[in-house]
Amino acid sequence: MGSLFSALQFIVSPYIGTLSDKYGRRPILLLTMAGNILSALIWVQSTTWSSYLLSRAVGGLSEGNVQLAIAILSDITPPETRSRSLALVGLAFSICFCIGPPIGAYFSTHPFQFQSMLNPKLELNIYATPALITVVLLVVETIFLAAALPETRNQVINPKETEKSASGEKAGKKNSNGNVPPVVSRLHRLALVKKAKHLHFYFLIAFSGVEFTLTFLTYDLFDWNNARNGRLLAAIGVLSALFQGGYTRTATRKVGEGVMARRGVISCAIGFLLLSSLPHLDALWAPRVVYLAAGFLAFTSATVVSSLTALVSLQCEENVSNWESSALSKGKALGQFRSSGQLGRAIGPLLACASYWTFGPAVTYSTAAVSMLTLAFTMRTIKN
Repeated sequence: MGSLFSALQFIVSPYIGTLSDKYGRRPILLLTMAGNILSALIWVQSTTWSSYLLSRAVGGLSEGNVQLAIAILSDITPPETRSRSLALVGLAFSICFCIGPPIGAYFSTHPFQFQSMLNPKLELNIYATPALITVVLLVVETIFLAAALPETRNQVINPKETEKSASGEKAGKKNSNGNVPPVVSRLHRLALVKKAKHLHFYFLIAFSGVEFTLTFLTYDLFDWNNARNGRLLAAIGVLSALFQGGYTRTATRKVGEGVMARRGVISCAIGFLLLSSLPHLDALWAPRVVYLAAGFLAFTSATVVSSLTALVSLQCEENVSNWESSALSKGKALGQFRSSGQLGRAIGPLLACASYWTFGPAVTYSTAAVSMLTLAFTMRTIKN
């Protein structure tokens, strides 16, 4: 189910980005929100596997608010502060990751008795109440966006201040001969975007696979129920939000997006190694090590994707006049970047589940750790 959603996102994300370059961010965002509402409405009435699958398919084809939100923030922020601004997207995800699942879980067990008010003969699934709440929230959000969101494509933000800041940075960064370094070539930026897409793909294959099988591990080893697994995931979300709201936003400006992403990948490798050791630990230490690994994974969630996204955004061209011929227009480049990650999310759970049930958690997570260390090694050449 998760792979279907991500696979459709892999297909549609580049087109959503390109359309936003042509027609503007606002109309395409509103169009994708309408698709999300349709997906939730189908979910409300889903009583069969095929109808629920249709709901997820419509959602996968319509989901564009994340990449368009990133494009909008990239439009209205200068390069000097863009990483800090884009970190807010990840921060919002972490907060909602903590709030959303408990709300859904509560209302799935305490549903509203609205079926009799609508139509006593209407057949609804047991999750109709969370689905209906989703519809209401999406409608409110869409109305707000339609009323308050301006068009941001090709918007120029404080050009004099941006030029002054850029000239100040260049003046302070002279080479050994006393000359200002040349502007990074377009070919170099294209190569950097291409490498970031490949890193995004390979990272999410391993990360999404382990993320998907983590609850299998805790159930098999500790017999944890949904409540205890929910607390573990909530802890990851809270820690990730704290990292993104504090450390990541301030440290990235000092060390750069590439270095921050690499730190997150190394942290991920440590977390995977800790998880691979769990089958060999006693009952006293194993649950503690799970939460220790969760801390490393929370740091990974707070750094890797947001840093790579900012890195790609900073390579994009400002105010592109001919979006069709530019591979560095923001919508197109960010859409292709997201597409590569979604392909990794589609493949990762399939590979991880096959490995988990065939070779066991120790082999699966240690292999994932080795892949992360290999990825970190290849990231040494990334220059901000």
